[in-house]
Amino acid sequence: MQIEKIKGNQTEQLFKAVLELKDMEECYRFFDDLCTISEIQSLAQRFEVAHLLRLKKTYESIKKETGASTATISRVRRAYDYGNGTYDEMLGRLYPDENPVPTIKE
Repeated sequence: MQIEKIKGNQTEQLFKAVLELKDMEECYRFFDDLCTISEIQSLAQRFEVAHLLRLKKTYESIKKETGASTATISRVRRAYDYGNGTYDEMLGRLYPDENPVPTIKE
């Protein structure tokens, strides 16, 4: 989607650091140093919105469950539907037993 816009030495360094994280505790400590609480919560919220979209939840139920605005849900929906496919890929790895209803892409 926007990969070319974010590519660069600084981003490369950050992503390499993320790939070096060894466990959940190290991940918490790294992101605690790297991001504000609000930034972490926002990222986590977006990922949960993607999870609920994958499960075919309505915008209204997603809004109630996550507190996300309809604008955030729409942005995540756009990335989920037309992005690189990694929301679905990562959620499939985390929840291999979930069987979301497949979407028909035009």
